[in-house]
Amino acid sequence: MVVAVEKNLGGLSASEYERKLEAFEARINRGEKIEPADWMPDDYRQQLIRLIHVHANSEICGALPEGKWIPYAPTFKRKLALLAKVQDEVGHAQLLYRAAETLGPSRESMIEDLIEGRSKFSNVFHYPAETWADVAVIAWLIDGAAIINQTMMAEGSYGPYARALKRICYEEAFHMKHGYEVCVVMAGGTKLQREMLQEALNRWWSPIMMFHGPSDKESKHTTQLVKWKVKLKTNDEQRQQFLRQFVPKIFDLGLTVPDKSLRFDKASETWMYDDPDWTVFKKVVNNGGPVSHQRIEARRLAHRDGLWVREALEAAAKKQLIPMPPSN
Repeated sequence: MVVAVEKNLGGLSASEYERKLEAFEARINRGEKIEPADWMPDDYRQQLIRLIHVHANSEICGALPEGKWIPYAPTFKRKLALLAKVQDEVGHAQLLYRAAETLGPSRESMIEDLIEGRSKFSNVFHYPAETWADVAVIAWLIDGAAIINQTMMAEGSYGPYARALKRICYEEAFHMKHGYEVCVVMAGGTKLQREMLQEALNRWWSPIMMFHGPSDKESKHTTQLVKWKVKLKTNDEQRQQFLRQFVPKIFDLGLTVPDKSLRFDKASETWMYDDPDWTVFKKVVNNGGPVSHQRIEARRLAHRDGLWVREALEAAAKKQLIPMPPSN
């Protein structure tokens, strides 16, 4: 059955819309950036709002599983590094909410959607960080997976998002290196440390394999996002890049991957693996994960407790300074 999809023509005639769309896509194909004041199809705008909003939510919620470990970091050096990382993640969220604002929605409305459970954030941040090894795995492998996604989209077609990602990727690279260093130390440490690290990897492997989103055959958005160069690679292509980059390093640390089907197929030059259970992914990202409600409640409380700061800043912005008369 063919379902007709009605386009939002923005008050244009069909022929005018098609001319503008053709010019828009030609600009993208030439590698030009689309800026907020430029004409864009409504679907492009809405896809970007959805994507950037989820990304911003993920940065701010991503600070929570690691933030709880700041008081328990094993050394002062680790404590400082983790504190800086958490501050970076919150700062990334602010950059991304600002990028999304250029497309229409207000920061306040996006944060309200998050704390009321109406919007989504990345599947991996619906899970708890149970041990210090979890913190290391998050910083190394989840931030590593995020860098694959974000460096690709930093070359994408929407200017404000691409520019925000350039800065974010620079900082995420330091987070990943710190996480890898902690993993190396634990892998070369005591028997208990090695076991703790392996158990953390076992817990996080399935969520990590889902991180880049549903397989291409199940994704509703990938084809259009790639066509308009919001994304330059599909979900499955990013997943393959992650496996090529990180699986050999995981093995070098003496760790095992909890997937008996995982192997590199030389003929196709791709990694073969057990396909994740996408019903679990859909449940988790729709706030059905192990700590989804705790994450949302933590953000709700933080938003409530920060009200006085927002009110003070708003009052200061509205304050009119009276110019002093010139002195004789």
